[in-house]
Amino acid sequence: MSVNTPSSLGAFLRSRRTRLDPASFGLTGRRRTPGLRREEVAQRANISPTWYTWLEQGRGGAPSAEVLERISSALMLTLAEREHLFMLGLGRPPEVRYNPVNTVNPRLQRLLDSLDASPAIIKTATWDVVAWNHAAAVVLTDYGTLPPGQRNILQFLFRNPAVRAKQHDWESVARVVVGAFRADVARAGLASEVGELVAELRDLSAEFDALWQDNEVLNQSEGDSVKRLQHPTLGPVELEYSAFSVDGRPDLGLIVYTPLDSEVAQRIKALAARHQRDAVAEDVPDEDVRAG
Repeated sequence: MSVNTPSSLGAFLRSRRTRLDPASFGLTGRRRTPGLRREEVAQRANISPTWYTWLEQGRGGAPSAEVLERISSALMLTLAEREHLFMLGLGRPPEVRYNPVNTVNPRLQRLLDSLDASPAIIKTATWDVVAWNHAAAVVLTDYGTLPPGQRNILQFLFRNPAVRAKQHDWESVARVVVGAFRADVARAGLASEVGELVAELRDLSAEFDALWQDNEVLNQSEGDSVKRLQHPTLGPVELEYSAFSVDGRPDLGLIVYTPLDSEVAQRIKALAARHQRDAVAEDVPDEDVRAG
């Protein structure tokens, strides 16, 4: 027997409604039961009070995605609760909701920093790098020296000669990146959001324009799992590519590059530690340095 029944949806709606504090919505007066009243939720969701009551009673029929979105907002559901609401009401998760970000929470940054010999980054669905560790700064790109609007992976690959020169097989890398970028953007419904970026790259790079017109759609896993770089300090470097989704953030992806050679790993670790020390030193005010 399926657990996704009208009664399951009704029970979930009631539990979320009764936990809300009426005072936080400017509602006063004595109440016999905790939480908001059904008609108050219906008003916040801009739906019929009768229909909302039927939904809680398990007899309202299947609600539309639009109605579930309004109910989710009315009940102030978290992302996990919103997904659960859609699973109960429609038997599928909601469409990905893209929220532009420029940084990540401290817990995720600590995870990146713990990978002291493996370059690791967090990228958005539009392939903007929003977090990285010190190993990524010394092996890939020192993203911290760039304004947030200039940390896009496609811009690096097609417009930065230094990044291009590092690639062992730039043509293969570029083909996979463009195909995977196209797939990610389509999956997230962000074609309009990247229109300006795509137009700019097509104007400035004949190679990007040709790849874009091919309309090839790929997963990054379809490329070589080993990233080969010619690093100006480290020399030839081979890094094993791994990609992970970020729990609770479908718009973010974690990419980790693991060194295949233990000696190279130690050298990356040493460079990353030096980069970290330099970054800390730059953050120390001049008077503190003089006092030391």
